[in-house]
Amino acid sequence: MQSIWIFLLLIRGPECTSGSVSRLLTVQTGGSVVIPCYYERKYTEHKKYWCFDDSAAFNFCSILAYANETKGKVSVIDHQDQSFFTVTMRNLQNDDTGSYWCAVEIEGILQKDETEQLHLTVQSAPDVSVVSSSVSGHEGGNVRVQCFYSSGYQNKTKQWCRYKDQGCYTEKRTDTSQNPSVQISDDGRSSFTVLMTGLRLSDSGWYWCSAGDLQVPVQLMVNEPKHAVTNVPTATPSDAETDMYTTPTSAEDFNRNPTSMNKIIHMTAANISTATPSD
Repeated sequence: MQSIWIFLLLIRGPECTSGSVSRLLTVQTGGSVVIPCYYERKYTEHKKYWCFDDSAAFNFCSILAYANETKGKVSVIDHQDQSFFTVTMRNLQNDDTGSYWCAVEIEGILQKDETEQLHLTVQSAPDVSVVSSSVSGHEGGNVRVQCFYSSGYQNKTKQWCRYKDQGCYTEKRTDTSQNPSVQISDDGRSSFTVLMTGLRLSDSGWYWCSAGDLQVPVQLMVNEPKHAVTNVPTATPSDAETDMYTTPTSAEDFNRNPTSMNKIIHMTAANISTATPSD
């Protein structure tokens, strides 16, 4: 039987203060979730898949979908240019709670598939959540993300982390030495807010907000800055053009500017001389 090797993701970064053997995600009953799964660039052309086993045993893992296909309420899309694939699960129910794996298929006898284990909990009221799993901003601008947590997580450490390099920012540790700078403020009751300033295009990607060991994925999209539209001045006719097309309305106007009247008379006469008589 082909041996199985389970890669347990350790969350480590420049500011991370805690770790876990797998991602622990929560989502609301009836809701959806998008999960990013990163892999090494050397596996770009390999098959990727998403599988599930509620007993947390990978050797009994049931493949739900391969990359770039949709089966039931699961869709998997491979972003090869960025070395990750995303898993979208819709209309989640309580029986969807369990262990899942991001997996890269490695062909050959005794070869081990590259895997990352996650545990998903479906709840009527998730312990950690966000209003939107996708936010956007402009280069040089700011973006805010509000992350909510239940009462049981009030005293847990709050973090904002990036999937790509697993670097994390922790509450009460504002990092202004880098661009963007990141600030995390916790109201101590039910939510904390992440403020990113001085955004760069390269900051686009997947992040997660966490309270304790629970995480919620959030996608950040940074767009080109908006450029102000320059008002184009309206062309003003010259005095000569004004004279040509302004018709005197009284004898006083004619006496004040007889030249314009002469131009109109000459133009009218020219039009009459070139007109073709009707039948």
